[in-house]
Amino acid sequence: MIMGAAKTNPGRFFEDYTVGETIHHAVPRSVGAGERALYHALYPARHALYSSDEFARSCGLKQSPLDDIAAFHVVFGKTVPDVSLNALANLGYAEGRWLKPVYAGDTIRSTSEVIGVKQNSNGKSGVVWVRTKGHNQRDEVVIDYVRWAMVRKRDLDAPAPEVVIPELKPALAAEDLVVPEGLRFDEYDFTLAGEAHRWGDYEIGETIDHVDGVTVEEAEHMMATRLWQNTAKVHFDVSSRPDGRRLIYGGHVISMARTLSFNGLANAQMVVGLNGGAHANPCFSGDTIRAWSEVLDKAETGVPGVGAIRLRLVATKGGAPFMLKGEDGKYLPDVMLDLDYWALMPM
Repeated sequence: MIMGAAKTNPGRFFEDYTVGETIHHAVPRSVGAGERALYHALYPARHALYSSDEFARSCGLKQSPLDDIAAFHVVFGKTVPDVSLNALANLGYAEGRWLKPVYAGDTIRSTSEVIGVKQNSNGKSGVVWVRTKGHNQRDEVVIDYVRWAMVRKRDLDAPAPEVVIPELKPALAAEDLVVPEGLRFDEYDFTLAGEAHRWGDYEIGETIDHVDGVTVEEAEHMMATRLWQNTAKVHFDVSSRPDGRRLIYGGHVISMARTLSFNGLANAQMVVGLNGGAHANPCFSGDTIRAWSEVLDKAETGVPGVGAIRLRLVATKGGAPFMLKGEDGKYLPDVMLDLDYWALMPM
């Protein structure tokens, strides 16, 4: 038997990252019209701008774009083999911006710049920060965000790198947000959108229980993760975790919570900013995801009729709404997601 050089990709380990390097991720992916139907089959997605070409055109867009979170999943999925294949945990997000809508027919690829590294005190793993950009076929950046993950070391004796922790904004300002070219809400049809509540009807500090729940099924979350070409072993291989359970991809929880938020936030149409996020506790098949939101801030965008609303979106596995952390400051065990984002809404 001839033993050749290894041709398979074992993924990167902590010591393989160098601050300042740019990683060009394989494989570009063209999204088609069926993407919307499949996304709506996986989640109870009902926001009108992403459901109807005619509604989107009445709002100044050329057609209904791919759901913003679905576009995020496409970009994120490209990065997994190079960033988080050997990750112990995906720790957080910051400075995320949706810069251009993604439409059927667009081809998306991803690049990531390593912007920070810090070895953990146990010497067995470390945290890696990357700034990821999704590009379309015209090389326009459609999404730009920072995330950080805890990654295993391959060689426990490898020396710790110089610590570099990037300075990140605690939240995007309204002027950091990009309103898609042509977007307008002057002919917005609130009846077709599903709710009458507009930007001025929401108050900072207000909380909204989205009421509905969806139980996660094993086959559906694996189908979703395959759709985004996310290759992380913990989502597919029961032997990759000590408890023998497949971990639900955090993006699946984000999508489910965002679509559940339609009930109460039907007019929060476009996600344009991601200020931060934490996957507080794991999600497994059989868990029932429920969601609630808190209004954190509001701002005008400079585009007539288009307002920005900053929301905290919390996904739970059935816990009481509006409960987030205990007296010890830690997330309650039934909280799975704490997401801070900006959306656009008619004024």
